[in-house]
Amino acid sequence: MAENYTTRQERRKQNEAQKKGKPKKGGLFKRIFLVLVTIGIIGIIAGGATFAYFISDAPKLDEKLLKDPVSSKILYGDGELLTRVELERRDFVAYEDIPKKVENAVLATEDVRFYEHHGIDALRLGKAVLANFTDGFGSQGASTLTQQVVKRSYLTADKTVKRKVQEMWLAFQLEQKYTKQEIFEMYVNKIFFSERANGIATASKVYYGKELKDLKMNEIAMLVGLPQSPNRYNPYEHPDRAKERRDVVLYLMNRHGFISKAEMEKSQNVSIAEGLVKKETKKDMSTYDAFIDQVIEEVESMGDYNVYTDGLEIHTTLDRDAQEYVYKMLNTEEVIKYPSEKLQAGITLLDTKTGEIRAIGGGRNTKVSRGFNYAVDSKRQPGSTIKPILDYGPAVEYLNWSSSQQITDEEYEYTNGTPLKNASNRYYGSMSIREALGRSLNIPAVKTIQAVGLDRARDFASNLGIPLPEEIHEAYAIGGITNGISSLQLAGAYSAFGNGGKYIKPHTVKKIVLRDKTTVKNQVQPKAVMKDSTAFIISDMLKSVLNESYGTGRLANVSGLPIAGKTGSTNFEEEDRLKYNIPAEGVPDSWMAGYTTNYTVAVWAGYDTEKDKKEYLGTESQKIPKYLFKNLMEYVSQDVVTKDFKQPDSVFASSGEYYVKGHQPITVAKKNNKPVKKRSEPVAEPAVTPETIEEDKKDEETDDSKVKPPEQEKEPNKEDENNGEGDNDDQNGNENSNGNGSGPDGNGNSNDPENGTDDGSADDEKPDDGSADDDGTPDDGSADDVKPDDGSAGGGTPPNDGSADDGTPDDGSTNDGTPDDGSTDDGSRENGLGAGNNGNSNDSKNPGKTQPPPTGQEQVKPKEPKVKKESKPVESANP
Repeated sequence: MAENYTTRQERRKQNEAQKKGKPKKGGLFKRIFLVLVTIGIIGIIAGGATFAYFISDAPKLDEKLLKDPVSSKILYGDGELLTRVELERRDFVAYEDIPKKVENAVLATEDVRFYEHHGIDALRLGKAVLANFTDGFGSQGASTLTQQVVKRSYLTADKTVKRKVQEMWLAFQLEQKYTKQEIFEMYVNKIFFSERANGIATASKVYYGKELKDLKMNEIAMLVGLPQSPNRYNPYEHPDRAKERRDVVLYLMNRHGFISKAEMEKSQNVSIAEGLVKKETKKDMSTYDAFIDQVIEEVESMGDYNVYTDGLEIHTTLDRDAQEYVYKMLNTEEVIKYPSEKLQAGITLLDTKTGEIRAIGGGRNTKVSRGFNYAVDSKRQPGSTIKPILDYGPAVEYLNWSSSQQITDEEYEYTNGTPLKNASNRYYGSMSIREALGRSLNIPAVKTIQAVGLDRARDFASNLGIPLPEEIHEAYAIGGITNGISSLQLAGAYSAFGNGGKYIKPHTVKKIVLRDKTTVKNQVQPKAVMKDSTAFIISDMLKSVLNESYGTGRLANVSGLPIAGKTGSTNFEEEDRLKYNIPAEGVPDSWMAGYTTNYTVAVWAGYDTEKDKKEYLGTESQKIPKYLFKNLMEYVSQDVVTKDFKQPDSVFASSGEYYVKGHQPITVAKKNNKPVKKRSEPVAEPAVTPETIEEDKKDEETDDSKVKPPEQEKEPNKEDENNGEGDNDDQNGNENSNGNGSGPDGNGNSNDPENGTDDGSADDEKPDDGSADDDGTPDDGSADDVKPDDGSAGGGTPPNDGSADDGTPDDGSTNDGTPDDGSTDDGSRENGLGAGNNGNSNDSKNPGKTQPPPTGQEQVKPKEPKVKKESKPVESANP
């Protein structure tokens, strides 16, 4: 026993040795755990580094990118939709306007836990990861609504790990910055539904023609199912697929408790075609392009607005019927037959009282949309249409001239000595400014602007919206405006005369309604730019242009309508005329502008001389603006009461003429004292044939009969080569501001037409020898031009020694055969008195006073003013 004895110390050593030989419990698991922890830590570090790397170049949250471009609506003047202006079609809907059943359908289909997660749905992500391992990366998506908003706003559609990481990162940030409701609103306004429809509100109108609130359950389900694959599930192209997808949405809504099984089945049994509107075809907007262009320009000038992205509702001044008629006049031959496809025209129609643009004709046979607009962008020299604006308007305004103010048409020169001649070397002598304007004579116009002063004339025009340089020249008086003006600017200026002297800037926009329903009104205010007396007197003078026998605008007159207007045309530079063999009567521009108390119209016609230097307006084509003006004014005035221009209290009438109260008529001395020069040789008249007489008769009948537009351009012939056409604007042939040295600015060119070609005829057909009826026979002064006139008023009586109508020797009296003491009752124009008789006194010894009639002589009562109180509706003359 002793030999088996071991000491305690030995036994302890043996036990320790045995313990060391046995393996420790749980050591393997600990090692595995430690390995996994280590790998996890490394993974986290690596993942974090990778995550940090991926998001390092992720885009920043930009609020502007979250707000999608929304199309703007442009409305007619009556509030109905005209068109949309858009980069892409999109109608915005606010969260509070989204029906609950629409929201439920979206949640059931796209993200049922949307209101529970913080941008990333972990459960859905896990399922997607598992599916991606088994079926390949990208086989199943896990994007929440928040992630889809991020993807559509900032990222590409690439299915890469980097893009997915960035998507989750930005989604988390988006949830921190915006509410769930705001994010949901972003989503339903961003998604694409095919058919160019962006956003569910747009899709509702495109497919069903309804507002969201009016959709049925089956319709909601069809729309909500589209975004997964918009073109694949398009109900127009793939109705079977669309039905299958719709039924899935209804199933999901039932599964998640949003609708009952009965409601699901009821909606699934509805045909996919039920309720669908006819597939929309793009509306041809060419009729309205010119007007829409101007709307866009105005909106962008009103503030920091973008019609393509801001979702504006733009209320315009457009009259759809007038716009369609203007387009028809320019682009068909139903109203006017044009001589060439190249001939262009621009038309502006305004409301005289409000400045609202009712229609714009932007050109012929051309696409105007965001292109060149001949009514707005084309700036051409205005010819004689400028005379009321720069000459006679300022004279009445600043000098208180009356319509009977006498002025002498005579051989004349500019202030710097440059001759101002009539092409025919013919002058009309003393006349009223009414007649001077009606005949469109240039010498009286230049004299008038000289009397007014260039600075005051410029300021007057500027107040009417006509931009002029600081320094203008006398040639401006007859249209020699270097930079030209547009029909829009001219219409705006003329409308002020018809609006009692108040100028309102022409505009197409009434108001804008922003996306937040804020209304921004177009604050266009009337501005008094002249006295009401000026506006009325000029308007009455311009009526004579259209309705007097000497008026140049008779072809534009509308019978029964109180209407005022002015013609104009320009001239080619002599160098171009010779280079391109342009005949003397050819002109580059022809104008007609005028107004009633309701409407103002300005028309330009011509060629793009930059492209077509050889093209010109011949004698027939120069009438086109008059035909266009007449037809348009007739069209818009039918069935409308058109009142005459109201005589203000500041004006009084005498013998059919109008005067500013407090300013009695005076006799104005001539600018120079040279005697009126007669032509030393007779004017070569064209041969008179039955055809020319018949043509004159037709011309005279145009006031009361339907206008027959020119069939085609007539070639000039030797007989008509120097007869001139147009509106008789110049008769001097050298006032066009084309560098011929005829004006005080070194070129002095008025570019005003008829210079060089017009002999003064009022009917624009053949040379005028002064006759009233222009029948083609030489005129010796007779009123009716039937037989030589010896000075008598009747024109067919034996030689008259001065008597008015009785054949007895006349000593100056009006109608009684008694000696004339100089009284003003005879209405005749004095010869050889310099400035002539202005209705106040014809007594050369005492021109400042009106002498009483002698005893026993009856005082002639003043004629009543020729003012119509109200016109009858005018029937349209359009074919």
